[in-house]
Amino acid sequence: MTTIVFFEPDGTRREVAAKPGESAMEVAVRHGVEGVDADCGGVCACATCHGHVDAAFFDRLPAMNETEDAMLELVEDQRAANSRLLCQLKVGPELDGIVISLPGVKR
Repeated sequence: MTTIVFFEPDGTRREVAAKPGESAMEVAVRHGVEGVDADCGGVCACATCHGHVDAAFFDRLPAMNETEDAMLELVEDQRAANSRLLCQLKVGPELDGIVISLPGVKR
């Protein structure tokens, strides 16, 4: 199992277990993580699974494709250099311990 640490918008830290091959969005939804709505169900069509990936893990992620980049334009006011859509991040051992802060997080 891979561990993902989410920081919900209110600052709550949620450490959850993820199965290989799942998307970070699927993991968040399965565990009821606040701030991940996943309105489109994970097909990269809504940007409601936007998160900020900790710098220590950003280089381990696959490159962002044009569709994801376009969807992140929908959340321009919350977008940062480390923004990604969680539906596009597949879980594997290289992401064990990844930290993802959801927009609006207060820590």
